[in-house]
Amino acid sequence: MALHQARVSRARLDRMADRLNIGRDPASVRQRIEAMEHLLERAFTIPGIRRKIGLDVVLDIIPVVGGTAAAAMGGWLIWEARNLGMSRWHLVRMAGNVALDWLLGLIPFIGAIPDFFFRSNSRNLRIVKRWLDRHHPETGVIEGRVTDRREL
Repeated sequence: MALHQARVSRARLDRMADRLNIGRDPASVRQRIEAMEHLLERAFTIPGIRRKIGLDVVLDIIPVVGGTAAAAMGGWLIWEARNLGMSRWHLVRMAGNVALDWLLGLIPFIGAIPDFFFRSNSRNLRIVKRWLDRHHPETGVIEGRVTDRREL
């Protein structure tokens, strides 16, 4: 199959999203990205030191495969950002964060240590939030819920 035939059209993606009943509006995307970042970076608390870790650190314990799975989930954040219409520069920065995290995670067992300090998904969430706040301010979050700024 030729490369141009393998591409999925925007209309086909829209039909698939309609069947899955997921919101494609910026507020829905923001909620999904925040939920994935929470799962990858802050889902669990280490007893005793009360340090939050996520699936990203846990997966790094499994050499190569775990880090690659975590990078794939980080890649999903980039895909969502792309669907928002973010610039190529933002997407490249986000991909660089995920790639650096993945490379550090390739070091067996020791690769989980840098994830305590370099949280690529949290960095990428900040990039997306800044972009959304500038281009879609109506998706702002107040007290844990998405609100329409016209309500304020």
